[in-house]
Amino acid sequence: MNNIFGKRSRLRSFLRRLALSKRQKFIISVLILSLFLFISEHFFSAIGLYFVFFLSLFTDFFLFLSLRNDLKENFSWKIFILPFFYSLAVGMFYLLVPARFLTRIGMTSLYALGLYSLFLSENIFTVSAIRTIQLLSGARTVAFALTLLSYFFLSNVIFSFHINVFITLLLVFGYTLPMVTHSLWMYTFNKDILSDISWIFSLTLCLVEGALLLWFWPSTPTVIALFLSGFFYIIVGLSQVWFEKRLFRSVILEYAWVAIVVFVVLVLFTSWK
Repeated sequence: MNNIFGKRSRLRSFLRRLALSKRQKFIISVLILSLFLFISEHFFSAIGLYFVFFLSLFTDFFLFLSLRNDLKENFSWKIFILPFFYSLAVGMFYLLVPARFLTRIGMTSLYALGLYSLFLSENIFTVSAIRTIQLLSGARTVAFALTLLSYFFLSNVIFSFHINVFITLLLVFGYTLPMVTHSLWMYTFNKDILSDISWIFSLTLCLVEGALLLWFWPSTPTVIALFLSGFFYIIVGLSQVWFEKRLFRSVILEYAWVAIVVFVVLVLFTSWK
């Protein structure tokens, strides 16, 4: 009997040593997803959109597997928003870049680096909702930067389609609402979405109205997406500063300068013919 219990104890000890840390799980997940992105769109470009959608779903699945122990104590569905849209944005933009091997390698590397940083940030958000940690500020900065990148990619793709204005606005609303939700949640950590619903819909409405004006603006999809992303940065960034209670005059001036620069770029790169 003692021999049996001894073998079980050694087996449990062996399995514990084989258990992967969260960082190792993140690395393996990123490698699998990056390889899937490269292979699926390199060999299946004709049906790449389907693979991009499944890539986005698998991104959340791998994140859940990596954080499932922490999520037992503090589950929040909002941590799955940005990883999904980041994979969707990079995957869809991937279809627009030149089909060169080095370009694909560069995009895949960018995706892998951003996804790993995003997984680490979502891990920090999950832990920070329970207790305060020093890395929270850095995680917010990384997540917001990836949000802006994702928003730019998605907007560029949507406006490149040159489709009906109503369908365009519906698509813009479809990815703006959840991304605004995540951007505000990582500063409030409110589990009840109704507590921030007025902020979320107000900011989303502003961005959709901006997209409506830009649909009629005679410029390229890249410039339009750049302006819309800058608009996202300004109004959502100011809201985040408000939640942090540091909406000072100097901060407002910084965002005002960004607004001026973005508007000047839009005007300069507009075809007035």
